[in-house]
Amino acid sequence: MNGSLIQQRSDWLDKYQPKLRIAEQGWVVSVGDGIVWVAGLPAVAIDDVLEFSDGSRAQVFDLNVNLVGGVLLQATDGLTAGTRATRRTQPLGIAVGDELLGRVLDPIGGPLDGGAVPECASWRPLEGRAPAIAERDFVQQPLYTGSKVLDTMIPVGCGQRQLLIGDEGLGRSALALDAVTNQQGKNIRCVYVLIGQKRSTVIGTIELLRNSGALEYTTVIVAEASALPGMLHLAPFAGCTVAEYWMRQGWHTLVVYDDLSTHAKTYRELSLLLRRPPGREAYPGDIFSVHARLLERATCLNAANGGGSMSALPIVETKLGEIAAYIPTNLISITDGQVYLDRDLFSGGFRPAIDIGKSVSRIGGRAQHPAVKQEAGRMKLDYLQFLELEMFTRFGARLEAGMEKVIRRGRVLREIFKQDRLSPLPIEFQLAWMVAFNDGLLDDCEPRALPDMLSILEKRVAASGLTLDDGRDRWAELARDWAGEHKSDKQGEPL
Repeated sequence: MNGSLIQQRSDWLDKYQPKLRIAEQGWVVSVGDGIVWVAGLPAVAIDDVLEFSDGSRAQVFDLNVNLVGGVLLQATDGLTAGTRATRRTQPLGIAVGDELLGRVLDPIGGPLDGGAVPECASWRPLEGRAPAIAERDFVQQPLYTGSKVLDTMIPVGCGQRQLLIGDEGLGRSALALDAVTNQQGKNIRCVYVLIGQKRSTVIGTIELLRNSGALEYTTVIVAEASALPGMLHLAPFAGCTVAEYWMRQGWHTLVVYDDLSTHAKTYRELSLLLRRPPGREAYPGDIFSVHARLLERATCLNAANGGGSMSALPIVETKLGEIAAYIPTNLISITDGQVYLDRDLFSGGFRPAIDIGKSVSRIGGRAQHPAVKQEAGRMKLDYLQFLELEMFTRFGARLEAGMEKVIRRGRVLREIFKQDRLSPLPIEFQLAWMVAFNDGLLDDCEPRALPDMLSILEKRVAASGLTLDDGRDRWAELARDWAGEHKSDKQGEPL
């Protein structure tokens, strides 16, 4: 060890050339609430990194005539007024590569899982430009989430930005975790970003990913609630940068931002502490630009640029279902669609509590497999018509036989859509139940008997070896055999 150190010093001395080095040096004027004010650095720019003599670090967020405002990324107890400050020439970035798979990191690449610092050959800045229009391609490959409602009626494609929106406690994170765990064996790499979550929630999420086997192809970026506000702000950009590297290498990736409401509140806090003028709901005027810069980096690249993609599932919280609040409307306008979770549906036992009428996927239908797209067809429209007709039955209105059949089929479909939390389902099973439903094989079934029936169908599909590319007649035959066996069993039951 000593010999190696002596050799390194000897090599350094042999290559050393004395020359004039000029560096600006400033000093801390004040520090508090995650903000540091520095004087004496006239050449710094926004997003530059400041290093302090006590080992602390900050990122420049505000420029005044005489002072520089920075947000702390690392802080020690020795950071006080008068501490020496210097500017680092290298921008803020994170090491990226396959070494990050299965790791839990903070937004600047520090390990949080007890392991060593990842030794990656590549490095990327956290703030990068979005791919140019000429580099992009149409969304054309499906991204299956494992949710019956999403994969059939609100489909998501690789390279799409789909917003998960709703009140707290309605299952937004569960939908995102379903999407991540459902990528097992699909050659898709995932990044899960936890922003401002409690430590118990962070641990629970990591354990769920580990127990389901999803952590093997996932990187978790964590800025928990006790972290400095600067780290909370950087967390989604760090996750985006990690996924962006794999996208540039030709991989399909999925990144979850959980959640951007907390991120927006953190940015508002930093902006107000830096004395920026507040706007609507006290948010700074550039909050839209911040989220647009982040989400515009999610796309699908064309073959000339590797053919990779980055799909984004940002999560945003509403208060009392107010979808027209400032941050939700901003994100709705940036993304390619939204999945809206409704508290009334949740309270009524319909879970996942997805409001199909308010949810939309603007480009995901282009990526749907033709067989799934054909079966889904008018299903969403028919389901919405059923919900309208069902309202009349609550007032005792009498309907003709045709309308009663529509309501009966709609109730069966609603029961099919119910799905347990954290239980993603394969797309082949979903095609099977759609074929059975469209062929009228479930019209006479009692809704309460459907869960057991569908469980048997799922096993039959897994054992059949059928794929989406097989002809519809083979799927219809499987569905008829399954339905016929169920009717035989039912007829054999004692009265």
